[in-house]
Amino acid sequence: MTTRVGTIGALWRYPVKSMLGEELPAADITARGLDGDRTHALLDTETGKVASAKNPRLWRNLLTLSASATGDGGVRITGPDGADVSHDDLSQVVGRPVALATEPPSKAVIDRANPNEVLDSGIEVEVGLHAIELPPGTFFDYSTLHLLTTATLDRIGKLSPRGSVEVQRYRPNLVIDTSEEGFVENAWIGRELAIGPQLRLRVAVPTPRCAIPTLAHGRLPRDLDALRVPAQHNRLEPLPGMGLHPCAGVHAEVLVPGRIAKGDPVLLE
Repeated sequence: MTTRVGTIGALWRYPVKSMLGEELPAADITARGLDGDRTHALLDTETGKVASAKNPRLWRNLLTLSASATGDGGVRITGPDGADVSHDDLSQVVGRPVALATEPPSKAVIDRANPNEVLDSGIEVEVGLHAIELPPGTFFDYSTLHLLTTATLDRIGKLSPRGSVEVQRYRPNLVIDTSEEGFVENAWIGRELAIGPQLRLRVAVPTPRCAIPTLAHGRLPRDLDALRVPAQHNRLEPLPGMGLHPCAGVHAEVLVPGRIAKGDPVLLE
């Protein structure tokens, strides 16, 4: 049975891992994900690890920078004031010796801080780290495409003391506008989505949330409830043996590539 569950409300890509991204009116989705997404990352030249704000003590300043694709395979990076940041100045801005890379190292690794310890201790304190090996040849954490519904955002917002939460905190590629309520993506696991005339996706796993939603994003201040609410109301086990994690959104695999645009219908099959 095929059911229309919503429409594409927004498309986002993040040309440099852990930097702020750019919203697009339309995009090509390939087996590698949304065109131009996570094509670059910063490498810590001392450790060889990929820089990720999942370890906020070292890398939270990445979220003060914005990245956009230049169309020739490059990226433009700007600071909070909108001024360009040269690649040579990135080390000074983020406070660590880094190099901008387009090719991940063999067995690329990021450090993920324990999100509960970050909530309890803050972003200045050393907390437990878990090394995550990225999928070969990519700068992605788990899969090439991340989906989030307005229903989940509304649910988190209503449960938050502020009464709202910003989509940018969760860094989705596709935002699906839906009239349904609650954490509706949970029921899509293992099913397929048809979007626009060609794109077909398989919803793979819930998205386990790290400390990133709690951090300042550009001019958005810190918001601990962006993680506390999923931790209290939507704890799931993404994969057998992982244990329960706060989740919001889902990861998806591309079955049939295609071009999609804002407003395209989203069908659950």
